[in-house]
Order: sequence, then C-alpha cells, then structure tokens
Amino acid sequence: MTMRTEIRYGKSNVSLYRFYASPLAGVRPIPESSFTGRANTLFAYDVDAEVYGDSFLASYTEGDNSQVVATDSMKNFVHQMAIAYTGATLEGFLEFLGTQFLVTYPQMGWVRVRGRELPYRASMVPTDHGFGPSNVLFSHGRDEVGTASLDVKRDGSGTHVTHHECGIAGLQLIKVTGSAFARFVRDGFTTLEERVDRPLYIFLDIGWNYSDTRALLDPTHATYVPAEQVRDLCAVTFHEFVSMSIQHLVWEMGQRILARFPQLATVSFEAQNRLWDVVVGAEDGSKVVSYCDPRPPYGSISLVVHRDA
Repeated sequence: MTMRTEIRYGKSNVSLYRFYASPLAGVRPIPESSFTGRANTLFAYDVDAEVYGDSFLASYTEGDNSQVVATDSMKNFVHQMAIAYTGATLEGFLEFLGTQFLVTYPQMGWVRVRGRELPYRASMVPTDHGFGPSNVLFSHGRDEVGTASLDVKRDGSGTHVTHHECGIAGLQLIKVTGSAFARFVRDGFTTLEERVDRPLYIFLDIGWNYSDTRALLDPTHATYVPAEQVRDLCAVTFHEFVSMSIQHLVWEMGQRILARFPQLATVSFEAQNRLWDVVVGAEDGSKVVSYCDPRPPYGSISLVVHRDA
C-alpha cells in the first residue's frame, strides 16, 4: 500500500519573560496614534514552535528517535535564543528563532513559529513632572495583544521567511452612539428591530501581511507596523465613522489601514457583535439605560482586503 505522510511536531505555550531587550525605536509616527516605540524592559511572549520534515518519519514508523529533538530541548532552545536575540520586535525574534532552529538542526525541513504577547503594562507612578510610567514596575493586564506567525524555510543561500502574518487579538470596543443597523432583509424569520442609532460593542481580531518581508524585518523599524498603531487607527475610525453595520465599519477600517501603511499588502478582520442586552430603560428616547451581558449565539463578521497590485 502506497502512503503519503505529513509530519510535524513541536512545543506550544512556551512562556517567555526576558528583561531588558533592545528598545523599539525608529517607528514612524502616525496622526491617529501616540505610539512611537517601547522600552522593552519586559519582553514577554507566549511562543509556539512546530518543525516539519520527513527526517522524523522513522520515529513514527519504527520508533527510531535518533533524529528527534525532544520538545523539552526545544523549550530550552527558545529561552536561549531569547537571550541571544538583539532585536526589538516579536516578528524579528520569531525570524531569528526559526533561522537558528534550522541552522542548529539540519534534520528539520522547515519551521513555523508563532508568538502572542503576554500583556504587562508599566504602572503609573509619581515623578518630578507629575505621573509617568515606571521603569521597574509592571502590572499584568487583560488587554489586546500583538501576535505573529512566520514560516522559515531553507534555500540555497541559507533561510528565508516564506509566509507571515502579524496581528492584534482581543480588541474590545464599545461605542455608545453613532452606529446603525437598518434596511436589512425582513421576512417571516425576522424579529430584530431596525436601529438608525445604536450602541455597538465589538470583539475584534485584526491581521496583516507585508508586501515584502524586508519591510517587516528592517532593523531600523522605519517600515515596521506596530500592533499598537493599528489598534489606535481602528479606534479612531470607530470613533469618527458612522457605520451602517459591522461590515461597513471593518471595511472602513481596512481602507484606512491600507492607506496609512503602504507597505502592507493585506488586512483581515474577525469581528463579533457583543452588544449588551437592555434590562432597564430605552423608553421615550432616554439615553439612561442599564444593560447586561448578551446571551449567545453571537453574530460574526469576517473580511479580507487585498491591495491591488
């Protein structure tokens, strides 16, 4: 019997807390955001590493582990590379990590490395000029987090990134007025009322790809797109824009992101409508309303926008 195999294995959820990584500097400012860099005093991420290659087939078919790098060793490798990394971004670290896996272990065909920010924000403390961020004290938050995924493969001259996706996950935004949902299909299944002005609460994940990975990995960071700037740009869009639906809103966000960052080729959105349920109020046009958390199911919206070549 002829068979084909696809082999991968790895280590997931490697929590990584490095002190005093290189500061992120050189980021181009944009009008919608105050973010221009970070000190990286605490460089904290959750990392996954998956390795691919037919060299590991014998471990499945014959129990021969002579080519297998133990996943515990992979965990230790991630931490050692975190110390060795001299850059300032999650994406840069993942590219460095993937490259070092392939350089160190020739039996690995290619690697997929993913990272998710562990959110720690500098605490605000008194300074000589009012309150400012502490350089030694951080609080663990439940905020939105930056994410990235890179595929690193071998080529004739070494290694290169063949696929990547950057992102921000876990955005939660509530706008109390200035959104609408009306003129949708009405039939025998419809009970939802039309609203020409409504509150809107969304959960939102955003992803983006660069036209050229050199812009992503440029050590000067002049063309790097920080997740914080994407977050702020989308918040400003939500604030300013009167949307007719969540679809209308994420389309506008996508247009503004691609216009602001010409180095990006694609932007994607995964959104959920999490508007609270009314408990008391909303009579006679009153703005004084009390809500509770909504019951599932939730409306979901997806969009991918590609820049024309």
